[in-house]
Amino acid sequence: MTGPTVEQAITRVHHEEWARLVASLARRFGDLGVAEDATAEAFLAAAERWPREGVPPNPGGWLATTANRKAIDRLRRESQHDAKHQAALLVYDDTPPEPTGPVEDDRLRLVFTCCHPALALEARVALTLRLLGGLTVAEIARAFLVQETTMARRITRAKAKIKAAHIPYRVPWAADIRERLTGVLTVVYLVFNEGYLASEGDDPMRVDLTDEAIRLGRLLRTLLPDDGEVAGLLALMLLTDARRAARVSRTGELVILNEQDRGAWDRTLIAEGTALIRERIEAVAAGGDPPGRYQLQAAINAVHTDAPSARDTDWSTIVALYGRLVLLDPSPIVWLNRAVAVAEVDGPGAGLAEIDRLTEVLDGYHAFHAARADLLRRLGRDGESRAAYDRALALAGNPAERAFLTRRRDQLAGLPTPGPACSTTVRGE
Repeated sequence: MTGPTVEQAITRVHHEEWARLVASLARRFGDLGVAEDATAEAFLAAAERWPREGVPPNPGGWLATTANRKAIDRLRRESQHDAKHQAALLVYDDTPPEPTGPVEDDRLRLVFTCCHPALALEARVALTLRLLGGLTVAEIARAFLVQETTMARRITRAKAKIKAAHIPYRVPWAADIRERLTGVLTVVYLVFNEGYLASEGDDPMRVDLTDEAIRLGRLLRTLLPDDGEVAGLLALMLLTDARRAARVSRTGELVILNEQDRGAWDRTLIAEGTALIRERIEAVAAGGDPPGRYQLQAAINAVHTDAPSARDTDWSTIVALYGRLVLLDPSPIVWLNRAVAVAEVDGPGAGLAEIDRLTEVLDGYHAFHAARADLLRRLGRDGESRAAYDRALALAGNPAERAFLTRRRDQLAGLPTPGPACSTTVRGE
């Protein structure tokens, strides 16, 4: 096997195996830096050898063996201490590892390790996205709306602090889990978001990432069955992922929510997500904690999935839910989503007025300009709309999204204006 086929195989196995390899090596050697570097070196070796030798029958096993050898070699080179040498020899020990807390899943344990309270919240999230999702620094920087160099420094400092503080590779014990839970939920949600609408690359979606995030959400649900935000996040991901089959057209263009074939939505996932929301509504009614940000976002998605058609969407309820959400999470992205919903209730002029207040903080975010372009289009301000579409296209990296934005921009040349196209999910549909 040669040429692009090998490259495709490496890309596929990177998506499938990166997190598992990093997590497995981190558990065995107790060093996140060694785990990441050895995994990266294994993939580099694959890129060098597979074009000549062919893709092995078991690519994951080949990478695991190679990464373990790379880790051992590095530890032997870097240290002559007996402890390090003994750590390197662990690769030959086939006995099961000692219990490391209430979670026995390597990848979830890796998330909890990176979300140690000694690290700043953003550093916890960024580091985990790098190690678990295998995301590039550029992809993570876009998720945080910061410069790539800024994000690179955060990740480097986080890894150094974990090493210097001798933070062990284990999930905290049950009594300590909640102090790390906020960061863990944020990580899982951002992993899902990157898979749901990939920020770069040729594939519009990274199904491996959305599936992994949902898998981690289910594990967290098993670990913390009574936690409202855990249930809310899982419900949010299920309801969103239920639309996967309808989100990209056969020609590779993003299909916005209002135009999706609702018959293609996964009703099994919708039923599971809706059941979780009902459970949380009953818990709150019985005196439980008020809903958090993930529960509110899940409820917003439930309003969409409950509507038999786009025109039946209860936008007033969505605006009300966003009103509660901004009290908990007054981020520019939440305000942007609320403004898009306001446009459906009070008209595009009202929505545009709210969006324009976010110009300074969201000027580098493509979805801000895409939402603004749509509202300008609906107001008949085609010249300004075209300029906003051009700005969105200059910033967008997803091919399906670019195809959609290009078509919408090109429709401005004297063609009839379609109906509303906004969505409360600015990141994608």
